[in-house]
Order: sequence, then C-alpha cells, then structure tokens
Amino acid sequence: MKSILKTITFACIILAFTACNKIDDLPLYSSGTAGSLSASSLVVAPVVADSNKTALTLNWTLPTHSADSNSLKYVVEIDSVGRNFSKAYRKIISGTLSTAFLAKELNAILLDFGFAYDKAYDMEVRMISSYANNNERLVSNTLKVNIKTYKVPPKVIPPANKTLYLVGNASAGGWDNPVPVAAQKFTTIDSVTYEGTFYLNGGKQFLLLPLNGNWDNKYSVANNTLPGLNIGGNFGLNLNDNFPGPALTGMYTIRVDFQRGTFTVTRVKQFGLLYVPGDYQGWTPATAPTLGSPQNDGVFDGYINIPAGGSYKFKFTTTPDWSNALGDAGAGTLSGSGGDISVAGPGYYHIEANTVANTWAATKTTWGMIGSFAASNWSNDIPMTYSATDNKWTGTITTAAGDVFKFRANNSWSLNYGDDTGKGSLTNGGGDIGDASKNFAIPAGTHKITLYLNNSGYYTYSIE
Repeated sequence: MKSILKTITFACIILAFTACNKIDDLPLYSSGTAGSLSASSLVVAPVVADSNKTALTLNWTLPTHSADSNSLKYVVEIDSVGRNFSKAYRKIISGTLSTAFLAKELNAILLDFGFAYDKAYDMEVRMISSYANNNERLVSNTLKVNIKTYKVPPKVIPPANKTLYLVGNASAGGWDNPVPVAAQKFTTIDSVTYEGTFYLNGGKQFLLLPLNGNWDNKYSVANNTLPGLNIGGNFGLNLNDNFPGPALTGMYTIRVDFQRGTFTVTRVKQFGLLYVPGDYQGWTPATAPTLGSPQNDGVFDGYINIPAGGSYKFKFTTTPDWSNALGDAGAGTLSGSGGDISVAGPGYYHIEANTVANTWAATKTTWGMIGSFAASNWSNDIPMTYSATDNKWTGTITTAAGDVFKFRANNSWSLNYGDDTGKGSLTNGGGDIGDASKNFAIPAGTHKITLYLNNSGYYTYSIE
C-alpha cells in the first residue's frame, strides 16, 4: 500500500512540475561554418576626385547556419591593426553576400578614428554572420587592407591669414577687441587645426576672431542652448550665437577643427573661487566679485575696486550665497562667526585670503610701468589710469628696440608683475616684458598698454 502511495505522489509532483514549466522541444543545431571574406583590393589609395567612386568591395561566401540563410544578418567590422576590433566601425548588411564602400565613406571612417590626412594605415576587416537576434555568431577570416586617407575641403573655411583669437566675457580680456594677443591667441597646429590654453571665467561666453581688432567675421555656433555644447560641438562662420563657456572658472584647452567643423573645450585645471560680497555691491554673494585660487588649495587673491561712499565693509563666502561666510576675527584672521571686514576707504584693493590658515590682508594699489625705456630708465614709474567702467588700467609708453618693462604697484617692488612664458600670464616678480629670451621683443614705437587685473587670480596685459 505504501508503495502505491509513493508512486501516486511522485506522479503528481511530475504532473505539477510539467504543468507550470511546459516548453517546446528545443531544436538540435549542428556546428556552423563561417563565410569566407575577400576584397576587391588590399591596397586602397583614393584621391579627393574619387570621393563618390567605389573604392572597396567586400564579398563573402554563404555561411552555414542551422536556419534559413535568408534570415541571416551580416556585420562588417573595420579597425586598425592590433586593436582586435575593440574600436571597430560596424556596417550591417542583410539579404546579400557583398557590400561596397565609396572612397569618401572609407575616408570618413579613418578620419573618425582620429587618423591624419594623406597617410596610409593598415586596417583589419572581417565579417560576422548571425541570426537577427545575434545568436550563433560565426566570424570570417580577417583581411589586412592598407587604406590611405585624403584631405577633403574643410567644412568651415579656416582663417585666410592663418591666425585665430579668443574674445568674450569668458576670456581674461573680456569683449575688448583687439584682444590681449599673448594671452588669447591660438597656436596654429596645421592649416585646419588651431589650439590654445586659456583662462576662462565660468558661466560666460566667447567668440573666435580670424582678425584681431575686427568684428566683420566671427566664428560662432548656431544654438548655444544645446546641452553639452560648452565642452564641444559644431561651429561655423557668422552663426547666430556665441560659444557657451564652461560652467567653472579655470584654465581650458580649446581645440578648433575647421576640417570637421568641430571644437572641443577641455579643462586643464579648475580655479577655486572666494566671493567678496559687501556694502559696495549690495551684499549679494551671487553677483559679487571673486578672488581666485589657481591651485584650488584655499590660497586666494584678486583685485576689487571699492568706490567712495558706503561703509567699506565686506565678507568672504566660499559659495555664491551666505551658507559659508567668513568674517573678521581680529588681527587679520577669519572666522565663520566673525564680523564684517572693512578697509579704510575707497580704492583699488589687492585682497588676499587663506581659508586654510584663516587669514586675510588688503592693500590699496595704484599701478604704473617701469622699465628701460627713456621716460623711466628703471627709476621713474609711468602712472596708469584706472577705468571703473571696464575695470582695467591703461597707460602709454614709448620704447626703442630692445626695451623692456614691468608693472609695479605703489611705486614699490613689493608687488610687481612680469611675464615668464610669453603667453600673457603675469606673475609677481615675473620676467621683464620685452625680454625676447623669456617672452617676446617689443617693437620700437609708442604703445598703449592695458593691464587686466579683474579676473579671479589670473592677470594679463595687452600691448598695442
């Protein structure tokens, strides 16, 4: 009796299991055979006149799959030798055992890999067959095809004079045109590629000028509201909108590719910012001037003009609001519970702050130029004039061949700026401007000099 009950119970379990998990019988597949790939040529070297001609034809034999061959999908892959198709271009084909590439298609594939113009590259080509759902993938033999790129007319016409300049409120020189040449001139990489590393104010905009000092033609973008355009995209000549700059203040490398009509903006380093809201600007952190920390290490400095009138009081905030404010804790120290910081009266102040050591200092400044030119002879400072309207200092000097100069505050060497690199960036105690071994020679003549101290921790100049 027990044996009968066990048998009945086992049978019920089997029935219950099969009722809940019923599946169709699975077909049995035999091992498939991949198609054999061949090419019309293993060396392809088209020229621009061949752009719309067939440059390469690929054929393959019918692979052996378990299902109807009419349902097969073929994927042709092309990649450079040695990458094992890790970055392959892929083309999907169905219903035929061949495919062809126009010369311009092959050229575009290689250029999209970042390859140079007018250079031959060894490429690997293979074909993968499978069902539409990618099951039963069979990989053909791999062919090595040598393909040479060619240069097509650029998508955007590059500057005829082979120069390019940055302008805009994102730049150190603002919308001044002519721009500070050393600080805002691109380097020519080749006839269609320009690159430069620049200081950019976060959240601002810029344009590219083919001719410094002229607004007739500008490189710009069609729609600066497109997401992600502040790190790169498409551009053209005299389009509707300014380039949108990056969100954060810092040093950025801008690369402009006229061949493809594209640009990229890559951050080199981010500046730390310290906001300085005060009575002089309505106690509004979001719109306050800022001090900059080029190393983003809590050591800040900058220049702020505090006009006559008001209390001459201010505070520091680490964010553009009052959530992280620092005030005066006495004897040049800072505290989150400190009171208002104040200066004695109106003026153009060099302000320093250290949010690690919690210290601050302010020095009222006026600026001049001193150098080897006749009116100075390293003993007389030629005063510069400050304009509160555009927040810059200007002056005029007359130089002879070989003359050099520096910027100096308050007729003293305790705060002086020079240029060590020739790239327009000023540093305290930097090299003499006009020293060709350190920056560039100044041509003989009378020059208007502009000093830009209005950027957060980055200072530059122009010579006209």
